[in-house]
Amino acid sequence: MKGYTITDIGKVRSENQDCVRFVQNAMPSFGVLALCDGMGGARSGSIASEIALISFISKVTEDLSDKKNKDKISEKVREAVEQANNLIIERGKRDSKCEGMGTTLVAAIIKGKENYVVNVGDSRAYLISDGKIEQITHDHSFVEEMIGRGSITREAARNHPRKNIITRALGAEETVMCDIFEPELAKNDLLLLCSDGLSNTLSDEEILEISKNNKNLSDIGKELLDLALSRGAPDNVTVGLLRK
Repeated sequence: MKGYTITDIGKVRSENQDCVRFVQNAMPSFGVLALCDGMGGARSGSIASEIALISFISKVTEDLSDKKNKDKISEKVREAVEQANNLIIERGKRDSKCEGMGTTLVAAIIKGKENYVVNVGDSRAYLISDGKIEQITHDHSFVEEMIGRGSITREAARNHPRKNIITRALGAEETVMCDIFEPELAKNDLLLLCSDGLSNTLSDEEILEISKNNKNLSDIGKELLDLALSRGAPDNVTVGLLRK
């Protein structure tokens, strides 16, 4: 298992409110890749994303490392999401500058033959396998709901003025609903996690082409970022890659 992460402030924002991390454990063997895209005025967005990332990874790695813990991994993941949500809300209650802050979360957890992807918000996970790309996650966003109702096409959604409005986030409500997926991964399949700073700038076909033309994860990540930056990168751009 190999992982790689890269993040950049972009060309317009004054602060990077994205954060990403890959953790690999030897005994027992598992990997956790998580990415958060914060929201909020001043520095509160970056605070929310950092709280969520640290809390989620710490909780999941602690549970997966506990050989006595026989709970299903999906339940551990849900508990980790709930803990992160609670910590963000608690911080907002203690600090008025952080009130109303929130963050997306997308993460991949691999342990043996078990593979899980979880998301809240519009940060995405893609599976790149056998020369094809598939979006695993479903955006929790205003335009995605419009697409589901048939009110707008996916092509039109890319330039919709409300495309950045999300319908779920950590820190938004006392309880949070997350989606959990169990993708099948073959050897050398690639999981790509990204913030909307990448997915709003590059098409799925462009992401696939760059992934096919590079073998090293670092080369893929850097080329994806470079292309986003060359197009003006109006938002923070973050990529996490994991190959089984």
